Amino acid sequence: MNNGEWKMTRAGRILHSPFSILHFLLFIACLIPFGQLAYRAYTGDLGVNPIETITRFTGSWALIFLLACLAVTPLRRITGWNELIKFRRMLGLFAFSYALSHFATYLVLDHFFNWPAIGKDILKRPYVTAGFTALMMMLPLALTSTAAMIRRLGKRWQQLHRLVYVAAIAGVIHFYWLVKADIRRPAQYGFVLALLLGYRVAMKWAKRKPAAVARKSAVARAQEIS
Repeated sequence: MNNGEWKMTRAGRILHSPFSILHFLLFIACLIPFGQLAYRAYTGDLGVNPIETITRFTGSWALIFLLACLAVTPLRRITGWNELIKFRRMLGLFAFSYALSHFATYLVLDHFFNWPAIGKDILKRPYVTAGFTALMMMLPLALTSTAAMIRRLGKRWQQLHRLVYVAAIAGVIHFYWLVKADIRRPAQYGFVLALLLGYRVAMKWAKRKPAAVARKSAVARAQEIS
């Protein structure tokens, strides 16, 4: 078998792998919101305030993908399907892409690169401060998401990527402070985030409890022997 035939055979195996097909379908699904927004812009269906529509749309999807990224670990543990962990990086990168689009709309369309005004907004408006904080927390996560960076950082990679919790909390706060009146949607996002973070806290507590019991038992046995 020559090199070309080997590559074709390998590509065929990858294409027919169930995981690869799911990965491809998820990738396409993640692009659908971008397609919807582009179609609405093309048809002139962005409402009376197109900039606000784009800003809200991209911001909402950034939060949705960020929560989906956080949901991977609980779903993996509950279902026992460890392959789910391989979807997390893609969901995280799409969350960052939508967040970056959200900020780019604010930067270009809303303020047209007026850096002094943007700086004042970040310092004086709490919802802008929270949103900018979320974006800055996501930036190092996106930059270190490659396999090479994971190998280079080692254990520090997991510590760094705990910033995702700060980003998610800041993102929900940003949305809550932004809407002011109708808080139903940010409250829904906040509820989902609370469940996801609460699950992690419960799992850590469940792991520590047997260890604490084992230590107490060991101390008790040592005292009995002495």
